[in-house]
Amino acid sequence: MPELPELPAFVNDVLRLCLGLAVACAIFLPLERLGALHRQPVLRREVAADLGYYFLNTLLLGVVLSGPLGFVVWGADRLLPASFQAALTELPMWTRALLALVVGEFGYYWGHRLSHEIPFLWRFHAVHHSATQMDFLVNNRAHPVDLVVARLFTFVPIYALGVANPLSPSDNVLVGLLLAISAHWSYLIHANVRWRFRWIAWLLTTPAFHHWHHTRTGAVNRNYASVLPCMDLIFGTYHVPKGEWPEAYGITETMPEMLSEQLVHPLFSQRDPSMKKGTTGRGM
Repeated sequence: MPELPELPAFVNDVLRLCLGLAVACAIFLPLERLGALHRQPVLRREVAADLGYYFLNTLLLGVVLSGPLGFVVWGADRLLPASFQAALTELPMWTRALLALVVGEFGYYWGHRLSHEIPFLWRFHAVHHSATQMDFLVNNRAHPVDLVVARLFTFVPIYALGVANPLSPSDNVLVGLLLAISAHWSYLIHANVRWRFRWIAWLLTTPAFHHWHHTRTGAVNRNYASVLPCMDLIFGTYHVPKGEWPEAYGITETMPEMLSEQLVHPLFSQRDPSMKKGTTGRGM
């Protein structure tokens, strides 16, 4: 029997993404039907754009980030003392994993917060917040520029401090595992589920925590953390009212529905003033 020709790398990547999407749908679609917070159709109006972002961002992200992160690793290798790097290398893998999670979350928190506070960055981040209905696929809705900013704020501290080295196979496994866990956790916190997970809410972010980040009214500019809510507790931006959910999601400015229009919209949009205002609050 003749050997089948190998598929091009791009086709393999697309097939891998289709498999990943199928797994996510198999997990979260039943969960959203079982514990739905809001009654809404699976094929909501905005779902096509979210699926488009899923493929576009995943295929482009590695190519875009390879150069900047390579420069960071090059600089860290020359600036960090050899003794410091050796000490990190000798740490147990679980310790380095925990350290990478904390350092990465610290960077992500401030990158996310600045994306709300700096008008230019908000133009791109507003695409993610434009979703008017929440479900797990909203996690994919991110302008490529916004996603690059978030990834840089996450990975630059990890690589700059020598917590991980992209040239090390074991470190690549570590970072890849953390990224996969964070990505699937992000699906959960965007999901249309009413469960508040009170028993882990102080340790890990929850749907209630992140839904309040997407609120269109009230206490906006809160709950920036991706995985560790302690970042918001430390920096005074934690807001999860007991037993309450947001009344509405989205932004006050107009966002085009088509993905192609959303990609160019930040170049011409103005900052949404509602994201700069809002009441503060703490609760559980």
